[in-house]
Amino acid sequence: MFIGVSGKNIISFGSGQPDLSPPNRVFRAMFRYRNFKYGLIQGNLNLRKALAKQYPKSTADNFVITNGASEAIDLTLRALSKVNNKKKNRVLLPRPYYYSYPYLIKFAGMEPVYTNLVEGRIDFDDFKKKVKNCKAVIINSPSNPTGRVESMETLKKIEKITNDLGIYVLSDEVYKDLIYIRENYLIKGPRVITVNSFSKTYNMCGLRIGYLWSLDENLVNRVIETKTHTSMNTNILGQEMAYEATKTPEKFIKKQVKIWRERRDFIYKGLSDMGLDLWKPEGAFYVLPKIKNPRAFVWNMFKKYKVITYLGEWFGANDRVRFSYALDINKIKEGLKRVKKYLKIKGEI
Repeated sequence: MFIGVSGKNIISFGSGQPDLSPPNRVFRAMFRYRNFKYGLIQGNLNLRKALAKQYPKSTADNFVITNGASEAIDLTLRALSKVNNKKKNRVLLPRPYYYSYPYLIKFAGMEPVYTNLVEGRIDFDDFKKKVKNCKAVIINSPSNPTGRVESMETLKKIEKITNDLGIYVLSDEVYKDLIYIRENYLIKGPRVITVNSFSKTYNMCGLRIGYLWSLDENLVNRVIETKTHTSMNTNILGQEMAYEATKTPEKFIKKQVKIWRERRDFIYKGLSDMGLDLWKPEGAFYVLPKIKNPRAFVWNMFKKYKVITYLGEWFGANDRVRFSYALDINKIKEGLKRVKKYLKIKGEI
């Protein structure tokens, strides 16, 4: 899947990995930290206390620090699979979805159920019909791979119906700080598990520091128990660097969002001018245009034009291709030139 692939003259619209630098203060922890013994399974206390200030009615006990958001989702699904509430072990998943979701659901012994997005957003009528037979639902707003942000009206409806039916909500909010149209809306409720990461907001992907937050004490304890016998503690130096990131002024994030918005505008216009059908992203850093014969496109763009893109079918969107615009705008410009050349040769523009 081209993850980590790089090389001379390669333009990668592949991985959603920011090319921007972390806050300067993050690097200071590298030089002063000296405690490299095993850490707390739940996560460093100073980091959890700092996070508690960002979430309502929270203490450090409401958090588990994980190896990226992916482990947080994995551990949460495993914990939910053991909940005995007479609900079927099904998880409702909006499609297109982040490519790991179906696998993580199946690894947890559960079954994914799909509701197809309309114009990149949840169709609440279909959602309402299908969620009744599920134990949990995953919400990802802003979305990877669509870049779309769910309306606050829809999120509040989801909040109410899941609460009324006793259904868990796993809200993947790793892009919550990278929204172009409004502030993030935090879904609330006794069965809500919010997942986040320091990877996207603070450009710290390789450190693998994520976390989950929930007011459900029993679920948090189940997660800790599982983590005790799997990965144990999360990287403690990475946690200390994440702690430093929590002290970063808001202007750092606003500056990042301005850069992402400029890149969004550039790639959206470039692909639209080629006549491609795509949704305008409202957050994160992805576009998902329709492409004729996506498999041939992805393969030939890589082999002949040294451009990496991701097949939409990996995300449940068989007629599309995902582009990440987490790269310098000059590289985006060059990459779009190569895409245009390919499409012209194929007679598709």
